[in-house]
Amino acid sequence: MARFFERLLRAGEGRVRRRLEAIAAQVNALEDGFTDLTDEELREETDRFKERLAAGEKLDDLLPEAFAAVREASQRTLGLGTLTSN
Repeated sequence: MARFFERLLRAGEGRVRRRLEAIAAQVNALEDGFTDLTDEELREETDRFKERLAAGEKLDDLLPEAFAAVREASQRTLGLGTLTSN
């Protein structure tokens, strides 16, 4: 019986994983666009995201770009250079 409940609870994991992998692929595809921005332009992205949200754009639609911006800002702040994903 415990195995049944374990399988039931894990039923959506594959779907969630595929969704997150798709978002990660989008973030990776946006990387070059964000690495080319100056520090000031990167900071201005936050205001653009806020404006787009205020205009009614969904957060899920902004998610890949927001993650790409945060990743680029963190790499610059921490001095890590380009991080690669596995």
